[in-house]
Amino acid sequence: MDSSKQTMNEEKENKDVEVDQGTFAEAASLEESVDLQNDEEGEVNENEPSKSLDELEAKISELKDQLLRTVADSENLRKRLEREKEQTRKFGIANFAKDLLSIADNLGRALDAAPNKEGIEDKAIENFVLGVQMTEQELQKAFDNNNIRKIDPLGEKFDYNFHQAMFEVEETDQEPGIVVQVLQPGYAIDDRILRPAMVGVAAAKGGKKNVAVDTTA
Repeated sequence: MDSSKQTMNEEKENKDVEVDQGTFAEAASLEESVDLQNDEEGEVNENEPSKSLDELEAKISELKDQLLRTVADSENLRKRLEREKEQTRKFGIANFAKDLLSIADNLGRALDAAPNKEGIEDKAIENFVLGVQMTEQELQKAFDNNNIRKIDPLGEKFDYNFHQAMFEVEETDQEPGIVVQVLQPGYAIDDRILRPAMVGVAAAKGGKKNVAVDTTA
C-alpha cells in the first residue's frame, strides 16, 4: 500500500512538473510576443517624428510661397494704383481742356483782327483790345499751370505725333518736311495730344510727297 501511495505521489509530481513546464513555455511565448510588439511600436514611434517633421517643413514652405505671392501681388497693385493716380493727375482735365481750346482760338483770332495799339484812336476800343489780351494771357497761364502746352511748330520738322498736314507748299526755300504755315495751333498735356496742329509742309523736290496730306479736314 505504501508502494502504491509512493507511485501516486511520483505521478502527481511528474504532472506538476509538466504543468509548470507548460506554463513556463506559455509565459515565455507571451513575453516574446510582448517584446516583439514593443519593438514594432518603438520602430513606429521612431519614424513618426521624422514623418511629422517632413510634413511641417512642407507646410512651412507652402506658407512661405503663399506669403511671397501675396507680397508680390500687393506690390503690383500698389504700383498700378500709383500709375493710375499719376495718370489721373496728369490727364484728368483733358476733356475740360479740350473744351477750352476753342475759347483760346477765338481769343487769338480776335487779337489777330484787332488793330495795332498805335492805330487805335478810340479809347474804348483800346481798352477792349487790352481786355482781350489780358484774358488770353490768363487763359494761357492756366494752361501752363496744368502742363497744357501750345504747339506752334512754324519752321520745325513735321511730326506725325503732333502735327496734321493739310497741304504741301512746293515753291519754298525750306527743306522738304519743314512746317511753313500753321493754320491752327495744337495743344498737348505732357506727351498726350489734345489736338494736333494743322499745318502746311514744304514739299519735296520733283513733286514727290513726303507727308500724308489730310484731305478730309
